[in-house]
Amino acid sequence: MKVFVLQHVNVHPNGIENVKMIGVYSEEKYAKEAIRRLNCKPGFSDSPSQFFIDAYELDHDHWSEGFVDEFRKSRATGE
Repeated sequence: MKVFVLQHVNVHPNGIENVKMIGVYSEEKYAKEAIRRLNCKPGFSDSPSQFFIDAYELDHDHWSEGFVDEFRKSRATGE
């Protein structure tokens, strides 16, 4: 079974991303309906093209590898 995750991302002038997890929906059409409801709201109306819908299979790993924490790495090395 798939679910549809709706997020909104806006990038500040300093390059920092602000990601908002809006919701998880059983059908893509419900995620699209949420976008229509939110498009006119403060903040969202400033960047209406920054909504993203991603489909995920339930009961599956969607990140199966490790990662490097660049923030901690840069703090440790002073970079």
